Amino acid sequence: LCEALLSRSSQVVCLDNFLTGTPANVAHQMDRLGFRLLRCDLTDFIHVPGDVDLVLHFASPASPVDYLRLPLETLKVGALGTWHALGLAKDKRARFEAKRYAEALTTAYHTTHDVDTAIVRIFNTYGERMRAADGRAIPTFIRQAMAGEPLTVAGDGLQTRSVCYVDDLVEGILGLAASGHPGPMNIGNPTELTVRRIADDIVAATGSNSPVEYVDRPVDDPQVRRPDTTLARTVLGWEPRVTWSTGLARTVAWFADAVKQSA
Repeated sequence: LCEALLSRSSQVVCLDNFLTGTPANVAHQMDRLGFRLLRCDLTDFIHVPGDVDLVLHFASPASPVDYLRLPLETLKVGALGTWHALGLAKDKRARFEAKRYAEALTTAYHTTHDVDTAIVRIFNTYGERMRAADGRAIPTFIRQAMAGEPLTVAGDGLQTRSVCYVDDLVEGILGLAASGHPGPMNIGNPTELTVRRIADDIVAATGSNSPVEYVDRPVDDPQVRRPDTTLARTVLGWEPRVTWSTGLARTVAWFADAVKQSA
């Protein structure tokens, strides 16, 4: 998001407490005119000097590994963090965009305080700068394949996932932000892939000889996960453009480079 906004000549103030992220993700933006990075916690009071046109509130642990490890922090940023971010938008008369967990509070600010809001529902996303120990399927499979370890596929691997490359997600988010539409709007890739297909493709993309190992399937593992993106296509003219093979190749290349740099 920071890269996309800066490429459109916007000024960006990035707020993060780095609970699950790292400043390295935006280090290449630090010398760009109009970019500021502030370490802060949205569960505390926040202040941004000057005019603000758009507040994008995506602060939250996103991986199951993280929000199971950090349940209180996840709840606090969903409640207090959303409250403070909406207060910033109200004070600055800025458009506000939030994820699904903040829908009720966002809607209340829209109806009570006439804050210009939008709600985006983000579905499975992948791409560069994910953590190898993120806990989600794609970075886990890539890490296992690069290490020559078996790829651990839950159940029979026939359950489906719909994965959206991060560049497409960003375009959808910014399209909704610019549209004036309140949402809720699903942003994700409606094309379904089986988990086994994802694992096989990652083995091929990494050039690994790793086998697939089937493990017990979690009781809450969904059989199908596919967003209905009709609204985004109709209102924004948006749909994913990066193919799975292209996005996967870019992601694998980034992970390979990260492994070299850490060696």
